[in-house]
Parts: sequence; C-alpha cells; structure tokens
Amino acid sequence: MKTNIIEEYRETAEGQEAEGILRSCVHCGFCTATCPTYQELCDERDGPRGRIYLIKQLLEGGEVTEKTRTHLDRCLTCRSCETTCPSGVQYGRLVDIGRGILEQKLPRSASQRVLRWSIRKLVPYRQRFGTLLKLGQLARPIMPAAVKAKIPPAQKASPWPSTSHPRRMLALQGCAQPSATPNTLAATARVLDRLGITLVTVSEAGCCGAVSYHLAAHQEGLQAMRRNIDAWWPAVEAGAEAIVMTASGCGAMVEEYGHLLRNDPHYADKAARISELCRDISQVLAAEDLTAIRPEGHDQRIAFHCPCTLQHALKQTSTVQEILGRAGFELTRTRDNHLCCGSAGTYSILQPEMSQSLLKNKIEALTMDNPDRIVTANVGCQLHLQTRASQPVSHWIELLDQPQQAMGQEGAQ
Repeated sequence: MKTNIIEEYRETAEGQEAEGILRSCVHCGFCTATCPTYQELCDERDGPRGRIYLIKQLLEGGEVTEKTRTHLDRCLTCRSCETTCPSGVQYGRLVDIGRGILEQKLPRSASQRVLRWSIRKLVPYRQRFGTLLKLGQLARPIMPAAVKAKIPPAQKASPWPSTSHPRRMLALQGCAQPSATPNTLAATARVLDRLGITLVTVSEAGCCGAVSYHLAAHQEGLQAMRRNIDAWWPAVEAGAEAIVMTASGCGAMVEEYGHLLRNDPHYADKAARISELCRDISQVLAAEDLTAIRPEGHDQRIAFHCPCTLQHALKQTSTVQEILGRAGFELTRTRDNHLCCGSAGTYSILQPEMSQSLLKNKIEALTMDNPDRIVTANVGCQLHLQTRASQPVSHWIELLDQPQQAMGQEGAQ
C-alpha cells in the first residue's frame, strides 16, 4: 500500500511503525471473511481493510470525523484478521496507534470521557474492582434479571498448596480474576504443585496495562507495564522459570511488553526478558509430563471456547484441546471457533449491542452438541459467557484440578 504520511507523524516511532504496517497490506480482503463485526454489519468500514484505510487517511492528514471514530470503536481488536492475513499485517498494533492519535485529534463527549475514565480508574485496580463486585453481589438477589445476569455469583476461594518446590514460577493475579473467579489461580497452583512447581504471586504486580492501553491511554498503560516489571524483576533474577498467565488477555499484553517498551532506555532490556518468560498456563502444561494430574472418574462432555487472545495473539489454537484430550475429557463439537464472543476487554461495556449479538452467536456455536460444561481460558470471556449460557462456565484449568475441587464448586448463588 502506497503511503504519504504527513510530517507530524512521519518521524515519530509510532508513525514509522504504522507506515510499515500499512505498506504490508495488499488490499486482498481475506480479512473481511473472518472479521466478526464485518460479518454482522457487512460494512467495509467495519472490517479490517476498511479500518486500515481510515487509519491511513488519518496519518495522511485527511479529515477526522465521528464516523471514523465509530468504525474504529466497533473493532474488537480480536486479531482474527491477523491469523487470516497472508501478508502478516500487524493490524492490532495499527489500530492501537490509530486510536491513540484519534483520541488526541478528536475529543470525545463529556459523558464518554467520564465513562472511559471511570473504567480505567476502577477495573485495573484489584481492591476497587473487588469492592464494587462485592457490593453488586450483595444486591444481586434484588436486581432486575438483566442486571443480575451480569453480576457473577460470589465464588469461595479454595486453598493454595502449602508445599514448596525448587522449581518456581510467577503468576499474574490480574484485575478481575482474584475477586470474580479466585479458584482459577488456586486450581493452577494446585495443578503445578502436583508437577513439582511452586506458583507464587507478587502483590505489587497489578493490571497488565491492557485496559488503559486499549482505551488509548497509552502512557497510563505503559506505566502499568513498568510497575509490573519492577515487581517481578527480583524474582526473575532469583531464577523464576516463567510468568504464568491464566487469563489469555493478560498474556497477550505481557507478551508485547518488549515491543511496546523497546525505546525506553531504562526498561527495554527488562521488558524483553519479561516477554520471553510470559507463558500461558497451556504452554506450561504442554511441556510437562501430565501423568500425575490425570483426573479420574469424570464423565462430563466439555465445550471449549478458545479466546481470541489465545488463538490469534498467543497463537495457541489447539494446545488446550490437546491437553484436555490427553487427560481423557470428551470435547464436544463447536463451530465458528475463530469468531469473538463479544467480551473483548471493555468492549461489552462500551459496545453492548454488538457485544450481545456476538455473544448470542457464540453460545449457539458452543452448545450445538449439548455439552455439560463450557470452559475457556480468559476471565473476561468466562464472565461474559456466564451471562447467557445455561451450562456452567469455568476456566479449563479447573478440570485438571482434584475432582472434588474442580467440579464441586460452582459458587454461592
């Protein structure tokens, strides 16, 4: 693609990166076939190719309008287009750059600024999010059905193992997971314990930075990344084997630390090392002998939902299915696995109509073979699927935990 980037952006790091991405696009349109929003709306501007042209227009000094913002806002950043693209266009990076520039060029309405600011000041903070969730759970019984469905039932945290092993790995607690689905990390710790690995958390580590960064508050997101690097670094120097991600959305962000901080003289090398150590829990288990954690006596039929961040960003399309198959679980048939469930971080809040349409499609695709349970690999997807699914929804790692813990705790209603 020929470009003519204006001087304002031509010499900046992001402008040069965007130009390289734009020039790699050959206009083929394969991406439209796998874009969830294009499939729903059939509007070129709501597909990757159309959005690429809108960002190109922005970087070349063209007119910036609310219509441009509307079409960029509707993008889920699911990166399904990247998996499809024969030219390797890094669309996810391009749309982040475009949104960041657009945010500066075209201020949002006061109500939108307040909403986005509120999300950035609540969701990424464990204690703030946890307190808000507890208040919602207390009021849940008297809430209207539509609101009640969006508040996950309180889940009692199960115990972590007390043993210690020479092999040690770090875990990112994240934002929502500790309060919304605390058994995910506890189950991971117990599974790794049976493999002779101690899982430890670092309390100073917080949000991976994705919430702020994908809402175009780039400096705020980068600062969250630096904080995590500082928190993890002593353990990394002490020999931690990996930084284990039980939320694939966080894993996709942490894997990009090295790239996003490559021009920071104080953090570039450390960020690159952190990205090298980042492993989704499926990647960790795929490299281990799983004989010791094969559950016994299970007979549930499982539908696996592969989050976009796991398959399109981390490129782990079939790893979980292979692990569950090795463990003896029966996986049911599903369809349209490449399409997003509509959660997409804060998308379900900011684009509720499209999010619900995609969720309806995803539930139908996951339940076509009448599974007993749905499992996924990302807390946001898990909470989103729970709002509409009639089957229990959990993180897949809980299936490998001890049977009485993995299957017996659905949370207090």
